[in-house]
Amino acid sequence: MSVPEPALGASKPRSRFAGKAQPALLTCLLVLLTLAAFYPVARLPFVNYDDNLYVTRNANVQSGVNRETIHWAFTTYYTTNWHPLTWLSHALDCQLFALDPMGPHVVNLLIHTMNVVLLFWVLAWMTGRAGRSAMVAALFAVHPLNVESVAWVAERKNVLSMFFFLLALGAYVWYARRPSGARLAAVVALFALGLMAKPQIIMLPFVLLLCDYWPLGRLTVHRRVNDEQRSFLWLILEKLPLFALSAASAVLTLAAHSRGAMRPLPPSYRLANALVCYLQYVKLAFWPSRLAVYYPHLLVPLRSWNVLAAFLFLALVTGTVIAERRRHYLPVGWLWFLITLVPMIGVVQVGTQGMADRYAYLPLIGIFLMTTWFVADWAAVSNVPRAIQSAAGIVVLAALVVATHQQLQYWRDSVTLWTHALEVTHDNTIAEVNLGAALLERGDTEQAMEHFRAGTAVDPRDPLCNMYLARYAQMQNRLPEAIEAYRRVVAGTQDPELRARAYSNMGYAYRGLGEEAEARKCFEAAGEPGQ
Repeated sequence: MSVPEPALGASKPRSRFAGKAQPALLTCLLVLLTLAAFYPVARLPFVNYDDNLYVTRNANVQSGVNRETIHWAFTTYYTTNWHPLTWLSHALDCQLFALDPMGPHVVNLLIHTMNVVLLFWVLAWMTGRAGRSAMVAALFAVHPLNVESVAWVAERKNVLSMFFFLLALGAYVWYARRPSGARLAAVVALFALGLMAKPQIIMLPFVLLLCDYWPLGRLTVHRRVNDEQRSFLWLILEKLPLFALSAASAVLTLAAHSRGAMRPLPPSYRLANALVCYLQYVKLAFWPSRLAVYYPHLLVPLRSWNVLAAFLFLALVTGTVIAERRRHYLPVGWLWFLITLVPMIGVVQVGTQGMADRYAYLPLIGIFLMTTWFVADWAAVSNVPRAIQSAAGIVVLAALVVATHQQLQYWRDSVTLWTHALEVTHDNTIAEVNLGAALLERGDTEQAMEHFRAGTAVDPRDPLCNMYLARYAQMQNRLPEAIEAYRRVVAGTQDPELRARAYSNMGYAYRGLGEEAEARKCFEAAGEPGQ
């Protein structure tokens, strides 16, 4: 037995939601819940993973918002990204707070809190279900997978792009109620701003098509029920400006990342990793444990049993939600999850990680949506008392708040962050090199070198591990050993700055051995012919 869905037209859900005091109370509760879960971020420091590139060692950002910074933000591919609004938000932080880490962390939390409120209001406006929408927003507010997006200053781009995504979604609901060119232009403008913060929201046009099906009811499947319904082709043509923006953002993103020093993986490994990661994200949505700031690629063959298991799981769930499509929220929520993860799932390689908690920030909304609506329908059919439903929801949210507080503790310094990453992952060269760098900054040189050696044991060509080992060997006057390590740096990276430093240091090592001809070759390769 199933609970009948509310009418799919736009007017009825709107009237059920409008004019009630309940949404205002729920909004206040959501704000308090979010702040209670994430208030420890105000005490967190910068970490040694990208925070230096984005803030602490970025002279352009530290100069504040001015004409030069604005020009730089819109023209640079620095950090192999094009996200001018993100750069400007960091520059504004520096202008307001200098290099006090409390400021940008609090700003991240405030933006996340606004995202929670926006998600609630947009969902409630679309569906007319304030209680269910509040539960979706509450799960989004306190889920431990979202710790990385809030606690990491360099991930400002994640919360900022989501802010514009939700504004664009709200503007689309406004447009769908009474279509006009001006309202559609507002959607396009907000989408463009979001893409300038981070291109993770590139799949917005597809999400809008899902919302056209449910809960907006704009898509006619068999025959038109009301004057607001349109054909699938008409709805696609309506969104051509949004698809054009998505295409332009994709081109810019690939152009930016083509300047990075990535070693591409074979397509079969990327596809296998994508399938397994889809399953892993679902698991973490329901049981968020062993979270890490960096997950290496799994490097499992396409015929591996866990790849087959992931494929079968995804196929089974997809088939089930299609078979149960009378519960419109099931295919919409599941496809929201699948589609919004596509840009980050790794089939097209962007970055070196296999997966990342921050990538789930937008897709998890689909999981929360379908789960909340399904449980609420089941509770209604089973006549579960409202008090028991509320108590169960409170228990779930309380457990997530505790898990979020625990996850925030790992961000209290770089050594703790990377030590935890090594505890919950395997063969993690990035964690080894960053933990080594953090220990080196503390003055624990010998312990740091152990981690650099562990990193080269996993990946003998890793340029950063080899660079640290080479410099240490050179300081110990083990010059032949240093030269060999510098050669591995040069062979393992296309980063011009890192290669230049390696060649320069190698030149001094050769000079220390009395091999002046080799030293001159190295200095020339480093762009220092006068040495």
